[in-house]
Amino acid sequence: MTATGEDHVTARGGPWWWERRRSAVLDVGLAAVSALECGVEGVPFAWEAGVPVAVGVLFGLAAGSVLLVRRRWPIAVVLVAIAVTPAAMGFLLGIVGLYSLAASDLPRRIIGSLAGMQSVGVLIVMFVRMRQDIARGDVDVGDWLVPFASVTMALGVTAPPVLLGLYVGARRRLMESLRERADSLERELQLLAERAEERAEWARGEERTRIAREMHDVVAHRVSLMVVHAAALQAVARKDPEKAVKNAALVGDMGRQALTELREMLGVLRAGGDAVRSRPEGASVPLAAVGAAAAAAASRVAVEEPAEGPSLAEIDELVGQSAAAGMVVDLSVEGEYRAYAPEVEATAYRVVQEALTNVHKHAAGAKTYVRLAHRVSEIAMQVENEPPSGVGSSAGLPSGGNGLVGMRERVSALGGVFVSGPTDAGGFRVSAVIPAA
Repeated sequence: MTATGEDHVTARGGPWWWERRRSAVLDVGLAAVSALECGVEGVPFAWEAGVPVAVGVLFGLAAGSVLLVRRRWPIAVVLVAIAVTPAAMGFLLGIVGLYSLAASDLPRRIIGSLAGMQSVGVLIVMFVRMRQDIARGDVDVGDWLVPFASVTMALGVTAPPVLLGLYVGARRRLMESLRERADSLERELQLLAERAEERAEWARGEERTRIAREMHDVVAHRVSLMVVHAAALQAVARKDPEKAVKNAALVGDMGRQALTELREMLGVLRAGGDAVRSRPEGASVPLAAVGAAAAAAASRVAVEEPAEGPSLAEIDELVGQSAAAGMVVDLSVEGEYRAYAPEVEATAYRVVQEALTNVHKHAAGAKTYVRLAHRVSEIAMQVENEPPSGVGSSAGLPSGGNGLVGMRERVSALGGVFVSGPTDAGGFRVSAVIPAA
């Protein structure tokens, strides 16, 4: 994993402007060598200039030690190197100064201008000194060699350090750019991982809500009818044995239906958990897999229903079960029945089922009206009960208060409208409209 920019800043352990101690040691060593060189070259300079030797040596030491600040002020180093070029000193100073200047982030025009000045200075000094040596008779060469040697020397001491510095500077800037891109990608991956975890957590919560809603719809209605029939069975067991046997048979049928639906639901849950159990223990889940699972679960929450769930064709049977439990139910259907999407039919069925269950719980003995309307682009349903008469079975059914919430969630997930509340006559009404598409 790459280090972030903050880590690079805190990793600086060198004094003053140096990022690392080894950089400081290198510059101090180069400055010492350059100062020694310029100090030695200051002796002949003092003889030629007619000044004391000590002055020439001190001048050389001061000029050579400027290399100490080559990383901080490379322009100053090159200017000093240009200034001491007529004194025939500062060879190392000029080469290292040009390299540091080219490797810096200064504009190319400044680098080119200073490098050109250094090259011209070396060219002029070499040309003048070689002409002086020829005039004194120290060197006996052709006239063509003087400009050739001057140009070669000028290019030799300026071009290589400038080219090397430009390459090193470009490479350093490229590495910094790649490091910044790596840091940016790392931060983006962290954000993606956090978002994937949030989506996965949200999907798990939605799945838990959906499963709880399905369990409530499956269990509450069947078990409520079973409790109502059991209470009726207890009331008529001695008075009407034949009716008691019939109620017992109904209780058994409803219990088997509830077990069948629960078994199917648990089978789906176990099938979904096989993939998790098949993964080796301790194996990590890739980030892409987490994101894909979260997206799949999120998209599945709103529309997924069992392929063979309840349908509107079973409404008559549903109403018949409530009538068999002693409820007076009036079913009316408007419009011509047609096939809808499985999730639409299942939702409509569950709304009617849960509304009838609530009547059993809270308005035993009340007459109930179930109205179903098949319209062009929607299906509407309404379950309304009259005030409880107090004559029906008092089975003492518990209520968790989740039925209306589950119905509203189901209808809203399909883009429908759900309304529930008491009527003016003292009863209760549940209405829902679901788009047919």
